[in-house]
Parts: sequence; structure tokens; C-alpha cells
Amino acid sequence: METKSKKRIMPKRDRSKLKWGVAGCGKYLETTFLPTLQNLKKSRLISVYSSSMDRAMFISNKFNAINHFNDYDEFLKSDIDAVYIASKNSDHFLQVIKAAEAGKHILCEKPLALNSKEAEKMLRACEKNNVYLSMNYVYRFHPLVIKAKELIAKLVIGKIVSISTNFNIDFPPNDNFRFKKELSGGGALRDLGTHMLDLLMFFGGEIAEISGNIDNVIYKSEVDDFANGIVRFTKSGYGYFNVSYNTKKHFNRIEILGQNGAIGIDNMVGRRNASSRLTIELSGEAKKAFRKKANNQALLLKDVQKAFKANKEPQVTGFDGFNNIRLMEEVEKK
Repeated sequence: METKSKKRIMPKRDRSKLKWGVAGCGKYLETTFLPTLQNLKKSRLISVYSSSMDRAMFISNKFNAINHFNDYDEFLKSDIDAVYIASKNSDHFLQVIKAAEAGKHILCEKPLALNSKEAEKMLRACEKNNVYLSMNYVYRFHPLVIKAKELIAKLVIGKIVSISTNFNIDFPPNDNFRFKKELSGGGALRDLGTHMLDLLMFFGGEIAEISGNIDNVIYKSEVDDFANGIVRFTKSGYGYFNVSYNTKKHFNRIEILGQNGAIGIDNMVGRRNASSRLTIELSGEAKKAFRKKANNQALLLKDVQKAFKANKEPQVTGFDGFNNIRLMEEVEKK
């Protein structure tokens, strides 16, 4: 599937603040997304949707929203410019398409859809209705990640040999929708692997080939508790990721190896507002290390807010989400 970026003709809107609606009222929305949104001067929460009216009312009251709904169509008729979709993965398809048809810009949680066919239809609906679709891939906005990408682009460590990303947690099976395949599409790969694939492409560029494995190593459920993959980049080198729901202790580290040096990022993946560390080792030079705290969600939201208010495409696009699903499907079918 090919897509072209272009300036879209949109109706005039109040430019003072971007008016948001949120759909899906899970833990992440309550503990991270909305507290972050509240701190943005140019955004305002207007409407809340949940299939549970009690939950919609609770979130609305807690974060001072004007409206709350348990009817998605009525929610979209409220005075909002953009929608953050944080519902079950199986709900993304219809909710994105309906939001696009209602003329709303969209920030969607990962993964974009249950499969690449759905994702492609979602992209076409957004293009047809002149709205922009972005994905909540927060890790690429961390300053140390951006610094590492700059070093790669400047060939500071030479030609890329390999890039490794890891995201391991302990998440035993429970009644969460992520453990029901018809609602999530899969387990550790769909939930955590999607982030690691996004980082691999952010650092290494287009992926020419991918292969990998999904398994239930510790926890038995409908979905995988472990996944790994190896990719070959079109430009140079290889990438590796491993993700899991089954490790109580773990080292979630990014390693980038080049011909003339190496870059490591620690204490960033799976951490929020932590003091992360970037280490640079170059041939013939002393090791250098830098630390940085950052709110990845705030940095992504500022980019999305700026783009949506200007009717321009954000850094993370719907096509990124489509491509990510396509790669995960390749891993799952092997």
C-alpha cells in the first residue's frame, strides 16, 4: 500500500485550544494520558466515551470534561476536534472509521487494528475524509532516542551492523481483554512487540525481511507470552527484538552496534519519567554517558497537538501503524 503526505483542506476551527474527546477509559488513560493532557496549555478535554456510563461519568468528573457518553455516535457529535482511541484493539476499526467520517483527527493506541486489511481500510477512510491519523508510539520521542538517531544519521558509529530492542514484563493471565485473542489479536507481540518494531524502524529505516517466533513459555492462555524476531534493514544491518509477559526480573535495553562504535540506552523501555541513560562507546575514545528524564507521552502529545491544530501530518502516521501490523503478521504466520 502506498500513501502520500499532503496538506488537507479542513473546515475552520477555533485555534485557541484543540478540543479532545477520549474513547475507552482504561488504566493508562486514567493514570497517564489524561493527567498529561491536562498539563498542555493548547489542549482541552471536552468529551469522554465508555461503553459503561458509570465509567464515563467517573472519568469525566475526575478530569473536568463537559460531556460523557456511552453512545459512540453521540460522543462524536459533541464539540470536539480530535479523538484519542484507547479502547480494546477489536474496537479500533469501527471507532477510527466513524471518527474519520465525523471529520475528527485521530490518535489511536497500538496496535492500530486486528489485521492489516482493517488497518488499510482505516487509512483510506481518514484520507477520504481529510483527517489525520496518528499512533501512540511514545518511545521514539524520548530525547535520548532522538539523540541516538542523530548519531546514526551522522555515521558517528559507522555503518550499522545490528540493533537490539527488548521489552519484558511480568503480566500473568487475568480477565484483561489482552488475554482474549478475539479482542486483542495477540499477546506480548501485539502489546509490546509493536513498540519495539517501531523503534527498530525509527533507528534502522525500512525493513526488507522479518522472521520470528511466538510462544507460551511460562503462562498458558489464548495469546502468546513470548515473542522474538529478526529483521534485515533495507539500508544496512540487522535488527532483533524480544518481548515477554513472563519475566519478573529483566534488562530492557536498546543496543545499537556500528562498525566504529556502539550506543546503549538503559532504563527507558517500560519506564515512565525515569532517569534514562545513553552510553556511547567509540573506537579510540573514552566511554561517554548521559542521563535524561522525559515524559514521552507529553512529547508525543505536543507533536500531535501542533500537527492537528495546523491540519498537518504528525511525525507518527497511520501508515506507521499499518506497516507495524503487517510485520507482526509475518512473525505470527511463521
